[in-house]
Formats: sequence, C-alpha cells, structure tokens
Amino acid sequence: MARTSQESEELRKLSRSLEIPAGQEWEGAVRLMLQLMGEDPNREGLRRTPLRVKKALQFFTSGYRQKPATILSRTFNVRHDEMVVVKDIDFYSMCEHHLLPFFGRCHIAYMPDKKIVGLSKIPRLVEAFSRRLQVQEQLTTQIAESINGHLKPLGVACVMEAAHLCLMMRGVQKLNARAVTSSMLGVFRTSEKTRSEFLTLIRSNFS
Repeated sequence: MARTSQESEELRKLSRSLEIPAGQEWEGAVRLMLQLMGEDPNREGLRRTPLRVKKALQFFTSGYRQKPATILSRTFNVRHDEMVVVKDIDFYSMCEHHLLPFFGRCHIAYMPDKKIVGLSKIPRLVEAFSRRLQVQEQLTTQIAESINGHLKPLGVACVMEAAHLCLMMRGVQKLNARAVTSSMLGVFRTSEKTRSEFLTLIRSNFS
C-alpha cells in the first residue's frame, strides 16, 4: 500500500528521533519492540530476528502488491450456465486488530453469464485479499464482490471458516472456536435452491 507524503515524512522524523539508519526502518522498529518487551536485541538468538521479521511480515502482507483486477482480467466466453465451485482453498491472513494470524478454508462458487475465469485465478484472488491486514467478515465480502464486479455473473457465493489466534492465545482463549462467514450475491441470495445446492456441494466429499 503506497504511503502518503505526510506518512513518509512522519516515518522519516520517527526514524531520525530513534536514530534508525535510512533503509533500516523495519529492522529498527522490530529492535524497538524487542526492547519494549524487555529483551536484548543484541543477544545471539535475536541478532537476526529483525531481518527475519521484516521478511516474514512483507510476505504475510504481499497481497497489497497484487491487483485483483489483473488476476481476473483474462476471461473466456463459454456456453456454460451451471455453477462453478472451487472449494477447500487454504488461506492465511493477519487480524488487523492484534496482528495475529487467522487461517482456514474458503469455498467459492459463481453462476456464469457467458464469461468464466481460469480456475487457478480463484485461489490467487483469495491469496491477494487474504495476504493483507484483515477481518474475516471484510475478507469474505471483498472476494465475492471482486468476482461479481469483474465477471458480472448471475451470482457469487463465498463461505470462509477460520481459526483465529486472537481467540485461541489471548482473551477468551477458546482453542476450538471457529468463525464462519458468508457473502451471497445475485441468485445465491435470491434463490434458496441455488444456495442450498452450493452449501451441499461444499460439504460433500468426492474422494
């Protein structure tokens, strides 16, 4: 995500006040957090931790550098008016409230209206939105609305089920709690038969 000029200036001021060398902002911030935790960032086990955390966080948030419109830009005109389902898509994301991971599976379906997209593009779209700071409810909606906006299908359905470390490690500490969210658009919202077919398919095991 691009920074505004004001944000960049604030970052430069903070870096100068903390005596962080230019280009070392990520590492400097991690060193500061380690110190605030009561740790010594210079001890052997932590010397390379700032660089490791930088690389990990850049990977975890790589979705900011992916464009959903580009992922869905190549479509095919086909005579297919039945449901297309891609289910059990593994995803990992970061809770924007606590910067803790949540992860699980995503199930997506759409009813084409003359246009389809390559099946591999659906998991890539999930990756583009999930590799950002997120809340599950927003993530579910973003995926469905992106497919709906770019393919103009008769309907889109997205269901996500996830475990949240902010529920498991802190607060209520419920290890088995799972969150399930859904977004139903078009015929998946208006037709109970279509919606039920989708829900049946994602629960089915064809192996």
